Amino acid sequence: MTVQLPILDDRAGQARTSPEHVRISMASAIALRMRSGRFSRDFDFGGINLLLSYDEGCLSDCGYCGLARTRPGAYGDKSFIRVEWPLVRTDDLVARMAEHEATLTRLCISMVTHGHAYRDTCDITRRITAAVRTPLSILVAPPTLSRRRLETFKALGVDMIGIGLDAVTEQLFRSLRTDVPAGGLKWEKYWEVIGDAREIFGPWKVNVHTLVGLGETDRDLVEIFLALRDRQVFSYLFCFNPEPGSRLAARPKSALTRWRRMQLARHLIEAEGYGAERFEFDQAGTLVRLRADRAAVAAVAGQGVAFMTNGCPGGDGQPGCTRPYGSYRPSEPFRDYPFPPAAGDLRDIGAQLRLESLVP
Repeated sequence: MTVQLPILDDRAGQARTSPEHVRISMASAIALRMRSGRFSRDFDFGGINLLLSYDEGCLSDCGYCGLARTRPGAYGDKSFIRVEWPLVRTDDLVARMAEHEATLTRLCISMVTHGHAYRDTCDITRRITAAVRTPLSILVAPPTLSRRRLETFKALGVDMIGIGLDAVTEQLFRSLRTDVPAGGLKWEKYWEVIGDAREIFGPWKVNVHTLVGLGETDRDLVEIFLALRDRQVFSYLFCFNPEPGSRLAARPKSALTRWRRMQLARHLIEAEGYGAERFEFDQAGTLVRLRADRAAVAAVAGQGVAFMTNGCPGGDGQPGCTRPYGSYRPSEPFRDYPFPPAAGDLRDIGAQLRLESLVP
């Protein structure tokens, strides 16, 4: 019988920081039997997400992020993508991952902007790769990195690198991540890390997180999907999900129709080879037409893969990191599916997508 490991209270006065302690997503805690609970639907879940933890928190101040430095509240009370991240001992976690290795599909360490993040990520990576063979990704903090440090990650056994660009235009990036109360992140540095990671880790071993709903246009998104595809870099698509207390807390999510169309556009570009000439926009940059055969597009949409969570693959090439509830609350309609959509899900997707008005 699996013994449930304790979730630690980091507000008890004792410093519990990385590398000796990390946070894990609630879904990961449930999958590893470190927390009781169940998902709203039964499905196989093997993607384990770790988050570095420090008393000072993340030193960046992104306007939409729950971990932003100037977001009110103690760091231990803050959420990340509106999901609870319990604190655990790193060695307990590694032992539990080794115990459940047969069911795991992908591991991921999420860095934060902090002076010790690189050192501690290397430490935690060594502990994991010594005990577990499951493919390991790192969602990196570009301000903490150099080309040499990326090469070290590769030498330590890291399989894939993720970069949270999020804002898909330089203007948006600057307004939300650079020119902010305690900001200073640099657009150029993020693209430098993207380029270096692509050279070091190889084709389709790097992913860039892109967010729908920060103020970008459909044209902006399609252009970055194309640019990343041409570099053989994945675009992992997220839906903006407002964090209470963040500077964008009052900003609404994108309409479901827009979200579904951007999911489909990304998939058509990345998996079906669509080029820029296939997409028609109005003067505001809104996607108004796909130049394609409707039956062919409907067949792709009907497979459901375009609307599943973008995440790093497992060892078998199938989705390995599926981040349940990363873009929506359990009580809300699925934004992305951590499993293949069922027949009823596909009917919902079809109604939301409104393909007949997009592909005349």
